[in-house]
Amino acid sequence: MQRSLADSRVKFRHLQCFLAVAQFGGVQKAAESLSITQPAVSKTVAELEEILGVRLFERGRHGAVPTREGQLFMPHASACVSALRQGVDLLARVEGETAATLDIGVLPTVATSLVPPVMRLFGEQWPNAIVRFKTGSNTELLERLKAGSIEFAVGRLADPERMVGLTFEQLYSEPLIAVVRAGHPLASGGASPAAHLLDFCVVVPPYGTLIRQSAESLLRAWAVPPLSSFVEVLSVSVGRALALENDAVWFVPRSAIEYELAHGLLTPLPLPVAGTEEPVGLILRSDTQPTPVGRALIEAVRKVARERLARNAQGRAEEGQRARGKTAKGRVKGGAAKETNDSAAKPLSGTSRR
Repeated sequence: MQRSLADSRVKFRHLQCFLAVAQFGGVQKAAESLSITQPAVSKTVAELEEILGVRLFERGRHGAVPTREGQLFMPHASACVSALRQGVDLLARVEGETAATLDIGVLPTVATSLVPPVMRLFGEQWPNAIVRFKTGSNTELLERLKAGSIEFAVGRLADPERMVGLTFEQLYSEPLIAVVRAGHPLASGGASPAAHLLDFCVVVPPYGTLIRQSAESLLRAWAVPPLSSFVEVLSVSVGRALALENDAVWFVPRSAIEYELAHGLLTPLPLPVAGTEEPVGLILRSDTQPTPVGRALIEAVRKVARERLARNAQGRAEEGQRARGKTAKGRVKGGAAKETNDSAAKPLSGTSRR
């Protein structure tokens, strides 16, 4: 088929259905995401394959997997959809319509501390914008970004093969810590928490996530035997409830529970967590440019991240000063005690003469 004829027959609905099937790996979930029927999705994808003269998906028991041709076509289809959305948003902004709409991906363990200050800044510039935050695992966010259903993501740096076609801009690094409720037996400062950790429910991130790998590294470093029973959850609200109400030991990125730590609701276990820092950053597609509203939100994210880095640096400096002050105070007390003891050991000359 001639290219010009194929170009004229490809419609927006073809690209939408193709990208949805590629993102969700099947027709059923794609149909649900588009709010249309499964037969409609199948028919639309079949039409696109006929127009292009190639097979875009291999269909089987495990769903629909893009063929080589499908993988080649995907970034261009996504770029077309993204460009159209940018144009619509720009016209809406210029014409003073109700709002521009922005779909963003963010890790649930990052959203709780990052989204509120970001939206305060962003709302000053775009008071009428509609922002839809999509949470999920890092892998899910990357797939959504590649499929064009979100404009950018705030996530973690993944393996190189998963980052093809994407760029990563590091914002900050955060450690994974194990926390319990205030007053928990493991936080009493008595016996080593690691020795009794398995006496309580352990809550860890889902298998396959980067922070799950960090949790397993901590358990090995603390010489804790392999877990035979545990709870997997990525939701911050569920993990918080388990820690506060079920005496659970919860492995969670520190930034996700800043409020609880500051108000004494949760407390970290007194165990070393060095080496668990994972970079958090902006993830964007390398073949498209953010919309004007997207750029404004990205700048808000960057500013909040810079402020967090500054606060963390100041906090570390203050902790260092307090530690040095305690050390110096201890030396002074130690010196005074030694001097007192020396004086008591040596009687005064007048006393010895008497």
